[in-house]
Amino acid sequence: MLTALLIVAVLALAYANGANDNFKGVATLYGSSTLSYRSALGLATGATLLGSAVSIWLAAELARSFSGRGLVPPALTEAPAFLAAVAGAGAITVLLATRLALPTSTTHALTGALLGVAAAHHGNLAVGDTLWTGFLRPLLISPVIAVLAAALIYAALHRSRRLLRVEPDDCLCIGTPEPAPAPASINQGGALAFRGASTTAIPRQVRVTIGKTDACATTTPEATIRLGATRLLAIFHGLSGASVCFARAVNDTPKIATLWLAAAAAPSWALVAVTAAIAAGGLFSARRVAETMSRHITTLNPGQGATGNFVTAAIVLGASRLGLPVSTTHVSCGAIIGIGTVSRRAQPSVITQIVLAWVATLPLGALLGAALFTALR
Repeated sequence: MLTALLIVAVLALAYANGANDNFKGVATLYGSSTLSYRSALGLATGATLLGSAVSIWLAAELARSFSGRGLVPPALTEAPAFLAAVAGAGAITVLLATRLALPTSTTHALTGALLGVAAAHHGNLAVGDTLWTGFLRPLLISPVIAVLAAALIYAALHRSRRLLRVEPDDCLCIGTPEPAPAPASINQGGALAFRGASTTAIPRQVRVTIGKTDACATTTPEATIRLGATRLLAIFHGLSGASVCFARAVNDTPKIATLWLAAAAAPSWALVAVTAAIAAGGLFSARRVAETMSRHITTLNPGQGATGNFVTAAIVLGASRLGLPVSTTHVSCGAIIGIGTVSRRAQPSVITQIVLAWVATLPLGALLGAALFTALR
């Protein structure tokens, strides 16, 4: 019975994670109208599946962190009651936030659930330095780093663009022009002859032109490659969104899967089922949080969105490699808030609601974790 409850709880947590988190990497693509909602969702799903597939190799230490090591006795970490309580509390917390259209943190929800179970088992929260160094410190510091990094990097890039005078209609054209025909004359027999004609092939020269899009089309009609600044930025923006979705899946999938894999006789296809549930949550239930992330925090142009995405991906992937449980939600929102602060377009009321949801996530997860563990035990 407990094993069945554990499976249901883990898959529910995976679905909730996908619904609340999958779209966060491409929110700036949708918010800046670079991609439609369906196109952005498709990109997010593909990158998430890829990140989940490689997460077991890149984030093994992170999976061990969320097994409860250091918070509860080792014998308890494999107990179905412990695992089901943590997964169930995390799932309820994240699903509630998703219903309210608030981007919350699965990492916070799971950390709260772990703390609640530890309190129910120990009778208090005195669990030593593990709580601060292994969980709370990276969760608190990472959004601050994201705000500062995104604000500084965006300000530097914006200033550089203005100094270089790069405009949206600038274009780079690369082509090989046709050689000019040799001068012709009529010989005594009435035949047309080309002076200097030779059977030896003349190598073509590559012509590179930088100018405005309309001018390039006129002056270099033979160009085989045309890269407008707007199109090039859209490509980088799309890659940045995919990188965030990939990084998020690498960071989140092990946290969820380890709750199932830690149980005795866990099937070999458990990770596949968790990955599928994460993808399904994003496909069917991501719209509410997508609108909040994309439209309500601040207005973004493609350059701002790409900057925020690359900052988010760098922080989350680095944390995953180090085994630090940072929140993609906190980092992504922090980057967007940092850029919105520099551009003076941030919406304080929406940011306040999101921060309050973050504050409530951990204690709610702790209360639910303690209650579920007490009931199941």
